[in-house]
Amino acid sequence: MNGQNRNDIDIGMEVMVVLKEDQRTGELTRGVVQDILTNSQFHPRGIKVRLEDGQVGRVQEIL
Repeated sequence: MNGQNRNDIDIGMEVMVVLKEDQRTGELTRGVVQDILTNSQFHPRGIKVRLEDGQVGRVQEIL
């Protein structure tokens, strides 16, 4: 799954996100979802989440 639909993402899931500072390179960071920050049901660049380590990024892949 690509992480564009909010319904596909649950707290505690392991995901790959692109952090704000990595958007140009597309480098992905692996983490576990702590909070879902995007309110809309769909976002074309990925749903924004906070990981358990405090980093914030947009979900690119659900593991």
